[in-house]
Amino acid sequence: MALYDLVIEKTAERDLKKLTPEIADRITPHITALSDEPRPAGCKKMAGAENLWRIRVGDYRVIYGIDDPALVIRVIRVRHRSRVYQ
Repeated sequence: MALYDLVIEKTAERDLKKLTPEIADRITPHITALSDEPRPAGCKKMAGAENLWRIRVGDYRVIYGIDDPALVIRVIRVRHRSRVYQ
């Protein structure tokens, strides 16, 4: 049973649609797993942002926010590491 509700923002949906199916299929299980464990091993808190975190999936990054009181995770961006921080 998922502890947190998972919300994928429109920006992240667009990012996922732009990826090749192979890459998207590799990233999707990591996003889904965030609902059970919002701070998995290897996640990092983003500097300069209060509730933003990132996970690394190969050369791609998933940027997401955690709202602990509401038990909600919002996936904001899914992009290649060279473009995700722009």
